[in-house]
Amino acid sequence: MRATGRSGERGGIFFRLVFLLFLACFAFVIYLARHPLMRLAGNFWVVDDGTAPADAIVILADDNYQGDRATRAAELLKAGWAPRIIASGRYLRPYASIAQLEQLDLIDRAVPANDIVLLTHRAENTHEEAEAIAQFVSAHGWKRILVVTSNYHTRRARYILARVLPAGTEVRLIPARDSEYDPNNWWRTRAGTKIFFREAGGMALAMWELRHQDPRTAKIGSTWPDLGGISELYRFGTTGH
Repeated sequence: MRATGRSGERGGIFFRLVFLLFLACFAFVIYLARHPLMRLAGNFWVVDDGTAPADAIVILADDNYQGDRATRAAELLKAGWAPRIIASGRYLRPYASIAQLEQLDLIDRAVPANDIVLLTHRAENTHEEAEAIAQFVSAHGWKRILVVTSNYHTRRARYILARVLPAGTEVRLIPARDSEYDPNNWWRTRAGTKIFFREAGGMALAMWELRHQDPRTAKIGSTWPDLGGISELYRFGTTGH
């Protein structure tokens, strides 16, 4: 009996050692693969639907200091993808708005003032801004739009716009490079790290707020039923199927 007990104890120690060795090897593999995994995570937020002829180009609010979103929108206009740019932005003061700053950025990039349409609102987040854009494009009868935003913001913006824009609207998300967020090296800077985790939190909040709304838009030139596919993953997880 005593010998059997000692044998079982030795066997238990052996299996614990094997398990700990396995954990150590797994942690080592994760450590070696950390950079590719973080690059994959960083690029997850970036989507590019490509260009197609549209009624308007929309710049989402809160461009960075360099005006990278305005730069990308100006390139699209000059390439002939749309006849106008909608500069969207909230009021900063009763007499000044982010939309006006975007307008100045566009003019600085040789965009004719007549090709710029101001959309000033009081939206405090992407969801509220999408609702303001929805009312604006519906009032003008525009059905095909290109939306320019920072690279890290494209997936969340696409998810929200697909559920807020008027049914039948055709939309494409166009990423603008961002000097503060490199999807391949985001963890190397404080700004990049903050942006990454802010997007993760923002996406989770958007999925919760819009959990009962299905996509209503389509990708220009296709029958795109769901922008990004992430809602299907969410529904799968919440229904338990």
